[in-house]
Amino acid sequence: MAERSFAKEVEHLRIGAGQTFRGEGILAITKALLENGVGYVAGYQGSPISHLMDVLADAQDILGELGVHFEASASEATAAATLAASVHYPIRGAVTFKSTVGTNVASDALANLSSGGVTGGALVIVGEDYGEGSSIMQERSHAFAMKSQIWLLDPRPNLPSIVKAVGDGFRLSEASQSPVMLQVRIRSCHMLGEFEAQDNIAPAMTVKDALEAPKRDIDRIVLPPASFLHEQEKVTKRLPAALQFIKDNKLNEMFGPSDRKVGIVCQGGMYNAVVRALQRLGLCNLYGDTDIPLYVLNVTYPLLEDEFLEFAKGKDSVLVVEEGYPEYIEQALRSALNKAGSNTKLHGKGVFPQAGELTATVMLDSISAFLRDTASNLMPSVARAPNAPALAPSTELANTVPVRPPSFCVGCPERPIFAATKLVEEELGEHHIASDIGCHLFSINAPFNLGATTMGYGLGPASASAFNDKAADKRSISFLGDGGFWHNGLTSSIGNAVFNDNDGVIVIVDNFYSAATGGQDILSSRANNKTKSTKHPIKDAVEGMGVKWVRQIDRTYDVGTMQATLKEALTTEETGPKVIIASSECMLNRQRREKPLRLKAVADGKRLKRTRFGVDEDVCTGDHACIRLSGCPSLSLKELDDPLRDDPVASIDQNCVGCGNCGEVADAAILCPSFYQADVIENPTWLDRFLKSVRSSVIGWLQRRRDAKRLVSVNGSA
Repeated sequence: MAERSFAKEVEHLRIGAGQTFRGEGILAITKALLENGVGYVAGYQGSPISHLMDVLADAQDILGELGVHFEASASEATAAATLAASVHYPIRGAVTFKSTVGTNVASDALANLSSGGVTGGALVIVGEDYGEGSSIMQERSHAFAMKSQIWLLDPRPNLPSIVKAVGDGFRLSEASQSPVMLQVRIRSCHMLGEFEAQDNIAPAMTVKDALEAPKRDIDRIVLPPASFLHEQEKVTKRLPAALQFIKDNKLNEMFGPSDRKVGIVCQGGMYNAVVRALQRLGLCNLYGDTDIPLYVLNVTYPLLEDEFLEFAKGKDSVLVVEEGYPEYIEQALRSALNKAGSNTKLHGKGVFPQAGELTATVMLDSISAFLRDTASNLMPSVARAPNAPALAPSTELANTVPVRPPSFCVGCPERPIFAATKLVEEELGEHHIASDIGCHLFSINAPFNLGATTMGYGLGPASASAFNDKAADKRSISFLGDGGFWHNGLTSSIGNAVFNDNDGVIVIVDNFYSAATGGQDILSSRANNKTKSTKHPIKDAVEGMGVKWVRQIDRTYDVGTMQATLKEALTTEETGPKVIIASSECMLNRQRREKPLRLKAVADGKRLKRTRFGVDEDVCTGDHACIRLSGCPSLSLKELDDPLRDDPVASIDQNCVGCGNCGEVADAAILCPSFYQADVIENPTWLDRFLKSVRSSVIGWLQRRRDAKRLVSVNGSA
């Protein structure tokens, strides 16, 4: 069950020539694939490209009509290896995944693919997850593209440019017999726009056709002596062919007057930000008509030196707008100027910060500084003074708004797992804990503060393998999610632990989905899936790998059971890996599934009961163990008007989903006395109303009796 359904939007993929396509960037990419006769698509979900996989999954009827094969791959490596179909056959294929982590996982397959080369167009669509909104290490795809000689497209962030880049990518790949990367940033993926559509085209050759007429070219297989020739072919044939195609088809673009003494070179993905900065300086209008010459690199690798030198000719200074570090493009352009003996001065890092996202403020400040130094006559009088503070200093915001670290969702079933871990550590002491990629990584933040390392998706237990010392008094604990388990963890973590007789404790957090990437189904999902095989238990796979000590917990909210099982794993005399499978459905997906059903039931007049929890302010002592060991966003503090009570009490807001975890962690497995459960009934029956009347009468009588006793007590003491 994906985070978002595109079932309605994908119908727009059927429109043809002469019609205007309107929608999100992700949908535009899908439409472009169909318009360019793609034969197969594969990939692995991950921000900012997750929705492309969701769109393709929802569009399988349309893909089937055209004869396009689609599959959700087990990993990015699996997806990249799928492009082998384009090695011997003239089939256009595309794969997609998050970069740079996905590119790292896929590196072996991509390196082999680029070595042997391709016959059909091979397009790798990577979601470039760089910048302040990213959840991964700050790296770029550029280095990998250069290393393996995969051409890198970085189109301007508007739908017509992105759609054109898809077609250009396929044709460039075929012209140079090399795979091509198309990078799209998060804003490109989710921006709204429109473009003039074309008819969808069935692939000239389908995978079915290839199966029925197999081909084999030994020169494409990456084995000596062919692999020695591949390197020469890359340099002497494929690179010149790519450069010629880029030049002939004018994939890069130039805007503005050609007679200025200054100019700006920018990555295609940075175009909108550059133009916006120039607009704010009064040097560009709303339609992109700029007073400063722009050379837009829709292809950032390889670079056309002659084209750049022609742009730089007659200019005193040129600014390179390149996001991230190292400055690959700047180095290449500086080398081109030096070899040509040009006197044009190149600016880049120094004017821009060495690393970090080029936000609107950074872009404005840096371009302003460049123009003040090199073309002050072009700067409008309203431009900011050299020493003026930033327009929107982030430090001021940070000083005003308290830091709120990312955390688990309301009712998340993973929260009690880490509450139990904290309780065990209070008894047995701290342990080395290895974390993993996924929602469970939020355990490194408050209130749990657990986890020492995270080395990659599904590699939590693998990263703890060096701590396999049976002479030690403590065992390591490692976590991985069900998504990471099926992605890489089954062999790299579980298999490795069995093979090396690792004595650590491994907790597999099973929330039924690949939740962190948008809630897509995986092998162990409990739901039915029309096109995928699900309901394959993790426990069976773990035992099949040879693990002897396995415990399955089917309700993680039972903190007492979680605590006892984890303690048993840490103290048992049995050697070898100890695996705990902690299973409960992702609360977000559960709410997405159940909420529409609840609303329909209420609308149909059916009786419906919902569980909510609250805190009795008179009973709460202000200990706040519920918050320290839970951290649920629906839990907060409330100041009382009672002058005799200084400490605030716990309070539960309207976001509560009734999981009960906050009460359980307050005292291991027993509800804290201050917590109470309330059943909210929609469309109550006559019996419900009668019982409510009786309960209200009894409670009212007890309250009056209590108040009377208090009054007697007060009068007596007086």
